[in-house]
Amino acid sequence: MSPEQFNGAVLAWYDQHGRKDLPWQQGITPYRVWVSEIMLQQTQVSTVLGYFDRFMEALPSVQALAAAAEDEVLHLWTGLGYYTRARNLHKAAKLVVEQHGGEFPRSVEQLAELPGIGRSTAGAIASLSMGLRAPILDGNVKRVLARYQAQQGYPGEPKVAAQLWQLAEQLTPHERVNHYTQAMMDLGATLCTRSKPSCLLCPVREGCRAHLLGRETDFPEPKPREALPQKRTLMPLLANAEGAILLYRRPSSGLWGGLWSLPELDDLDALGELARQHALHLDEPRALAGLTHTFSHFQLAIEPWLVRVEQAGGAVAEGDWLWYNLATPPRLGLAAPVKKLLKRAAQELNAGEAS
Repeated sequence: MSPEQFNGAVLAWYDQHGRKDLPWQQGITPYRVWVSEIMLQQTQVSTVLGYFDRFMEALPSVQALAAAAEDEVLHLWTGLGYYTRARNLHKAAKLVVEQHGGEFPRSVEQLAELPGIGRSTAGAIASLSMGLRAPILDGNVKRVLARYQAQQGYPGEPKVAAQLWQLAEQLTPHERVNHYTQAMMDLGATLCTRSKPSCLLCPVREGCRAHLLGRETDFPEPKPREALPQKRTLMPLLANAEGAILLYRRPSSGLWGGLWSLPELDDLDALGELARQHALHLDEPRALAGLTHTFSHFQLAIEPWLVRVEQAGGAVAEGDWLWYNLATPPRLGLAAPVKKLLKRAAQELNAGEAS
């Protein structure tokens, strides 16, 4: 198939079968497209739907996002994971307001200079919301193109990525670029899926080398697998007389950066030092069911312990520490496993009061 035949077939398919009712496709603006694209990185559409609507309701413009407190942004992101995305979103919003007068720059190069925006996301913003001709190479499009030319090698390798970018550039049309970009994402999401692709319904199957070879699921080639290392930590849930749990804010860089979390200890013996630090008297610790959280590069086995505490007179949480009220929780960014553990603690404490 020639590039014109390819993009013509993709657009004809989109007109009949493409997704046109997603929230970020309504009232299209660079801001709405940008937020949706960042949320959709490594996250499924079904998960993003609820988060996007809540985010837009709370922060409907780039000016509102720029003016928001980081805690509010992280709170709205809690559960989506990969929190660096949220912090970069916040930083980029401030730059758009401060350096670009609240208007997104109308070039892929300038968009890609903003924090958290790579070449593909910049291309999506430019083509979907501005109608500029800009190829994209997100996960879905990468899969379509890797199969289309039976691309050898893992797409994460720079040499392989460069070949796929070259193909994306060749195939992108000069007209209806916004519809073409959406169509390519839809094609990967609905037909050219990771397993069991629906090749018989695909508009470009006649030119697809992987299909002609009968090897569709061999492409794109996977990243060479390595076993994830295991780490463990003990997380005490220190509950005061009001049923509030002691949390601390993690440093802004690194794991769960800027989020509120439970203290992390090597073992129960370290509880004494934590209690002295906050002027607390400890009851007997009670073990809760363990929790394993998987990060992209390791697994963390969490051993949670619920400990009722009494505070010495006049003692208050200071600095990056606070007592998190389970009955009326403040709007804070919480690490996903911490949110789960706080729920468990609330159930345990309520059950204790009822008995």
